[in-house]
Amino acid sequence: MNRRLFLSTATLPLVAAPASPKRIAAIITEYRPGSHADVVIGKYLEGYKQDDKPPYPRNKIVSMFTEQVPKADMSRERAKKYGVPIYRTVVDALTLGGDKLAVDGVILIGEHGDYPFNDKEQRLYPRFEMFLKITDVFRTSGRSVPVFNDKHLSFNWRQAKRMVEISREMKFPMLAGSSVPVAMRIPSIDAPFGVKQNKAVAISYSGLDIYGFHLLESLQCLTERRRGGETGVKAVQCFERDECWRYMSQNPWVERLFNEALKRSNTRKPGDPKSLVKDPSVFVIDYADGLQAAAFLMTGMVEDFTIAIDLEGKSDPFSVLMNLQNGRPHHHFGCLTKKIEEMFETGKAPYPVERTLLTSGMLDFALESRFQGHKRLETPELAKVRYQTNATSHFCTDGWS
Repeated sequence: MNRRLFLSTATLPLVAAPASPKRIAAIITEYRPGSHADVVIGKYLEGYKQDDKPPYPRNKIVSMFTEQVPKADMSRERAKKYGVPIYRTVVDALTLGGDKLAVDGVILIGEHGDYPFNDKEQRLYPRFEMFLKITDVFRTSGRSVPVFNDKHLSFNWRQAKRMVEISREMKFPMLAGSSVPVAMRIPSIDAPFGVKQNKAVAISYSGLDIYGFHLLESLQCLTERRRGGETGVKAVQCFERDECWRYMSQNPWVERLFNEALKRSNTRKPGDPKSLVKDPSVFVIDYADGLQAAAFLMTGMVEDFTIAIDLEGKSDPFSVLMNLQNGRPHHHFGCLTKKIEEMFETGKAPYPVERTLLTSGMLDFALESRFQGHKRLETPELAKVRYQTNATSHFCTDGWS
């Protein structure tokens, strides 16, 4: 380089080279068409639209472990096509077959697969057991990396609580939860931040365990924004069938907000709800700060997620639809993948894992209430789950619709 060229380039600003993509291990129960592994890990391998075209997540899946291999398995074909090795154990997937942790992040998808149910009709997915295997590698390696856990932390409250405790003890970022809170919304709004909320109703459909979690977390991502932040839950109760309708009729605020939430539905079937819904159910949630909420599963009447909330000082309730794409590529899972990517890039969870911890606990105790004959259960354990979120909204504002 001659002196003139050197002097001309020496005055240019230094631009840091972009960091290399993070190496991500995917720990999965089952990878088949339409599974959560398909619509999350598939985004990494095939692109956000899952058409083998950009855009792609920046970080890369470098290893997979699948606990089960069903007849419709996709993992082996995808692994071969995209050059991702499948390891026989969780440990090997995190160490890439070596002795030490060799990845920069972990995605744990313990959803779908042939697992038994307990007497509360909860499917016993081994998320907790897989999480312990992951964190054992962290311990023996002397370092840890960010972990994303799909859906609820565990079907069991104590296990869910322990997972969060371990993440704090080992000081690694942890993100968890559902794709529903980050999906596009109609209208594209969030609950006002820092405003007192008095009553809330959420409506969805499908099974108490499998979709009850989605329903409660769609509620929780809005109620956590109320004045004072999240203060925990002091009691839960589950009602079904005639008792569900009776609960609504005995609480005028519930019926009013139920009807407000229904106005946002894109899938509302015409007709009388009692004729349409054969097995209605509701989770009644009493928060420690006085907020009362009711979360309804109304299979046969709707197939979407809507919420209505009474706000202090407002005559009209806040209401919104969380708008999911029912066919491929399931855009809302792309929204969730972007949040996972944000944690891997920044080393910080974009929203608190305590949201999913509290929601996991609400669901477990609500199903326990059902098991005990729909008894109201005091939940001092959940009253201790207190956290503050910030005013940032995390739902998608553009995409498929």
